Parts: sequence; C-alpha cells; structure tokens
Amino acid sequence: MDQQERCKRLIDELLKEMPEYADTPVPALPDRRWRLLRSLMNVRPPMPADEGFLRVQDDFLRQMTAEKGVVDAAALEPSAADPRVVLWQGDITRLSCGAIVNAANSQLLGCFSPCHGCIDNIIHTMAGIQLRLACHEIMRKQRHEEPAGRAKITPGFNLPARYVLHTVGPIVDGPLTAEHERLLASCYRSCLGLAAENDLESIAFCCISTGVFMFPNQRAAEIAVETVRNWLDETGSGMKVVFNVYKDLDREIYERLLSREA
Repeated sequence: MDQQERCKRLIDELLKEMPEYADTPVPALPDRRWRLLRSLMNVRPPMPADEGFLRVQDDFLRQMTAEKGVVDAAALEPSAADPRVVLWQGDITRLSCGAIVNAANSQLLGCFSPCHGCIDNIIHTMAGIQLRLACHEIMRKQRHEEPAGRAKITPGFNLPARYVLHTVGPIVDGPLTAEHERLLASCYRSCLGLAAENDLESIAFCCISTGVFMFPNQRAAEIAVETVRNWLDETGSGMKVVFNVYKDLDREIYERLLSREA
C-alpha cells in the first residue's frame, strides 16, 4: 500500500466513523486529500480506534515524517556562548529528541480547528489520533482544566520525539503583567522538571504563549532563556535544551539573546 492508498483508506474509515461528514467528497489531488485527512483527524473526538486503522495511520505518518527528514537534536550545533543550549529553526515535529514541548490549551485535547496553523494542531496531527486519547485520559482523571504554568507528559506516538510535554501558557489579553511573566517562567520550569523526572536527555521548547496567546515575542524569549539557564545552573543538569523557532522574527531575537554569555 503506497501513501495515497493509505491516505484514501484512512479518509474512508474516518468518514464512516463520523457520519456527519459522510457526504464529503474525497479529492483526487494528493495535497488536497491530505488536507481532508488532516481536517478529519483534527475534528475527531478522543476515542479508541481499531488496530487496523492505527497500523495504516502509523505507517502513513511515519513515512510523511521520513520524507520531510528527521533532525537529530543530539547532532545540532550548540550556541557558541552557552554550549548547553541550541537554537534551531524549523518544524518541531521533525525533531528526534527526548521530548518536544507543545503549547497546549486548557482543555489539553489539541486543536479542533481543521488544518489550523498552531503548533498544537500540527503536533497532534503528526503524532496521530492516539495523542488526543492519551490527553483525554489525563483530563478525565484530573477532572478540571489544565492551569497555566504546569506540564503533563504523554508518549510521542508517531513523532520522532519520545515524549510530548504539554504546557498551557498565559494568555495576554491586555497589558503584560508580572503574573503573566511568572506563569510563563513556570511553564519552562515545569517542563524541565518533568523532563528530568523522566530521565530525558534533551528537550525542545517552542515559543510558548506567543502567537494567538499574544505574549510579546521579545519578552517571552528573554524569560525563556533566563529561566532555562537558571534551571541548568541550579540543577547542574546535562540535559540538552533546544529553542525551536519557526518565524524569522523569533530566530533573530533568540540569536541576539543567546550570543550573550550565560
């Protein structure tokens, strides 16, 4: 079964599973077919799937990742000013490392908006439908929304990363406050602590709370770098920390910050 056959098989199964979308036409073009599959995965509720579906999905997603190219975090060149940290620009779902950090929402179930551009959406998409179910089990036991500043851990499933650390950053709806800054720093410390508890050798942080959560990019990066460096100093950990950025703006900010001696 090639990739297009897998994609069609997965779409057919999801359309049968969710009858409200049963009349959706299946596009012939591969990129449009992938967008439909991703959309159906995004809106699918957290529930089990049969083993046959999961085998096809896992083969499909792992092949997609292989075609994009897996990036080994251990091989990335560290910052000249601080060899404990790395700056890398690209798609975080390509990184092979101990854990990648997901900027989650308080429901912790991933983004339900079809093909949305947020990191929560792409991580859940490329991990596979198992990730939403794993998050649902965490939330079912917890019985309340995830507060800002904490972190939860799940397997990475089809991602090259072994685990995903889910953290909810503060939403800046108005002027930036000291409480916003405290909560953002707590996100970084919570993720680092959870990674250490699980003996992870490396962790890759996205730009938590920037974007739709409206935390100013410059100040968010300052807090990220300061918090990570302080934690590494305090713990003496040998964990490799990757600052993952996607936008050129964030890369330029982190380049300036990481050029300064720790």
